[in-house]
Amino acid sequence: MKVSSIKLWSVDLTSHETYYMAEGKTCATVETHVVCLQTDNGLKGWGEVCPIPHYLPAFAKGIPSAVTEMAHEILGIEPFGVDAPMRKLDGFLIGHFHAKSIIDIALWDLFGKATNLPLYALLGGRTRYDMPLYHSITCIAPDEMARIAKDAYATGIRQFQVKLGADANWEQDAERLIKVREAVGKGPLVYGDWNCGASRLHATRTGRAVAHLDVMLEQPCQTLEDCAAVRNATGLPMKIDENAHDYASLLKAYELGCLDAVALKLSKFGGLSATRRARDLVVHLGAEICAECTWGSDIVTAASLHLAASTPHGSLLNTCDLANYVSPRLCPDGPVRKNGRIAPPEGPGLGVSPDPDILGEPILELS
Repeated sequence: MKVSSIKLWSVDLTSHETYYMAEGKTCATVETHVVCLQTDNGLKGWGEVCPIPHYLPAFAKGIPSAVTEMAHEILGIEPFGVDAPMRKLDGFLIGHFHAKSIIDIALWDLFGKATNLPLYALLGGRTRYDMPLYHSITCIAPDEMARIAKDAYATGIRQFQVKLGADANWEQDAERLIKVREAVGKGPLVYGDWNCGASRLHATRTGRAVAHLDVMLEQPCQTLEDCAAVRNATGLPMKIDENAHDYASLLKAYELGCLDAVALKLSKFGGLSATRRARDLVVHLGAEICAECTWGSDIVTAASLHLAASTPHGSLLNTCDLANYVSPRLCPDGPVRKNGRIAPPEGPGLGVSPDPDILGEPILELS
């Protein structure tokens, strides 16, 4: 059994509400790509990647070109033991991990279907029935953010990511954290996320203003050194996101003392193969993991959920149902949140299949 054809689609995803982040970053309508790798015996493996603008060194419009560049190496792959072919692709095309992620996920889907096993069984074995979700709150007026937190709390959500820095006002950021913390009461996890958009001074002033509260900070600054300085100055735990992209960055964050939690995003590492290895390193280092991706719909959400469901006990912080934040939803059989939690799809491979009417015509066909 070998990969015999590649099809690629482009679909616009629109957020239910615009996400405002630090330094003028927004996430409204973005372009996701979906790939289908079909084998010579008719199996189909699906992958998805959705890099958002101004967030990481990844460009959505470059994905078709990168897939075309890799096509000669992809066609003919036997989808068993995905690590080996992906290492071959790493040697063929340096970098472009977001473009490799879409291929890696599709190969894992084929691997699961060929063995008639769900991906969580192949990624280490299922360790939990379902996983806690966090809810991301766009950076708007503090009172409105508190209202959104209350609404999410009423649905069972107990972890809240508070976007900060949209107005470059540290006092407003402190108020946002204070009001969301008050809105959800004691117990739930609340953390403020600047997406690298704060200076060391801004983040330190905000952190000291809320240091009496039970809150965590997420990636305030562009460098791990500055994030570590903020952690030391405020005494608040730190979650790393943008700076976590390979073994070296994870080890550096650990050595600097700012790896309390970390977002492991599939597209940053190059798919499930590399992210699974990063997960096992983080488990060894003793940090807690958010298993997710940059953005996207049901396919990449399903991949993240399988990774989360196979993460060892005591090491999973949360996961994210990315598909819940956007429309259209690509897969009618995609999982949905229930009481603030979500379970991975059942069935072989990813356990989800996109609606062909939503995908439309492919933008690329190679065989």
